[in-house]
Amino acid sequence: MTLDPDNQRVLDLIKAAGRPPVASLEPTAAREMYRAGRRFFEPDLPAMAEVRDLAAPGPAGDIPLRLYRGVGTDAAAALPVLVFYHGGGYVIGDLDTHDYVCRKLANVARCSVIAVDYRLAPEHKFPAAVDDAAAALRFVVKEAAHLGVDAARVAVGGDSAGGNLSANMAHFSRDGDVPKIIFQLLLYPGTDMSMSQASYKKRDWTAYPLSIEAIKYFIGHYLSDKDYTDPRAAPLMASNFKGLADAFVLTAGHDPLADEGHEYAKKLEADGVRVTFVHMSDQMHGFLTLGRMVRATDYALDVAGAALARAFAGV
Repeated sequence: MTLDPDNQRVLDLIKAAGRPPVASLEPTAAREMYRAGRRFFEPDLPAMAEVRDLAAPGPAGDIPLRLYRGVGTDAAAALPVLVFYHGGGYVIGDLDTHDYVCRKLANVARCSVIAVDYRLAPEHKFPAAVDDAAAALRFVVKEAAHLGVDAARVAVGGDSAGGNLSANMAHFSRDGDVPKIIFQLLLYPGTDMSMSQASYKKRDWTAYPLSIEAIKYFIGHYLSDKDYTDPRAAPLMASNFKGLADAFVLTAGHDPLADEGHEYAKKLEADGVRVTFVHMSDQMHGFLTLGRMVRATDYALDVAGAALARAFAGV
């Protein structure tokens, strides 16, 4: 599979800059490196109708949130809302690293997006991120009127680790553990912790930001040995996919996680869930946060946002 030249430019820049592999860094340093990359890779931020920070009560204290309202939306309207969980292997990432992605989705879908700054590992190991994800979702629905959102049109979504958390919330919602959601937006999601799919072995991933060593680093910080097959850590291991919310699943060809994302989409479809599956064979894991250099970022977010808008419209 041919790699998009824009992706290759990113890899070349990372190599020329001598950026250390994430797995070689302590988590605090890895977080700072990821945040610093935003200055190089994130496009100029689009205008919004509103952006404000707030917090939800969580099991270990307040969970920081950021609320966005799409540009051109009615200030008095209760907007449909996407509760968004950022990627970063449960170890890195925050509200700022995914600021552009959230703004873009809110503007394309003409909705509100509420991003969740859940607790990170290794300071807070599994299931802390899952617990925070659920607490934030409950808060958004409970406080919908005060937040200016529609409690009957709630979706969850995220990239990579955030896609994993979103898939979990869909299972929780069906089972009554969190309020009802109508859609799940899974962007190159991690759905398994076994690292056993063929896509892990398709090439040497060393030059890519998400290398095999990076995946081991993230999983090792996030999980204890007994957690690897827990469906809350690996939603692909769930026994029942029936009755889950409709889904949009995006995978990238140059991504060790590609096959587990595709397998998850197939399991959803096999159990009668309506799925839109998009595979971008020339893109690499993480490209959605590289929009200043990767032109396909906006295309992919336009497609994802359109699917979200369709779900909110009940189409």
